[in-house]
Amino acid sequence: MNTNPKTDPAPEGTHTNTVKNPDDWTTGDETMTGAQASYLKTLSEEAGEPFDETLNKAEASKRIDALQAATGRGKNH
Repeated sequence: MNTNPKTDPAPEGTHTNTVKNPDDWTTGDETMTGAQASYLKTLSEEAGEPFDETLNKAEASKRIDALQAATGRGKNH
């Protein structure tokens, strides 16, 4: 049986690089992407938190995760 790594989840306990710690990103210190900025602004507004436009990619990713947890948006927690 062939699996498609884009659509089929990895077997339990298997390590993949589809989820990588933002601190380990080689481009993490670059300016956040437009998509990150847009989503982060939306989440910040919903959470009643300030939007920090100076975050880099890695910082923005971590902030998005925190605000998703705070708002119940995005990931299933």
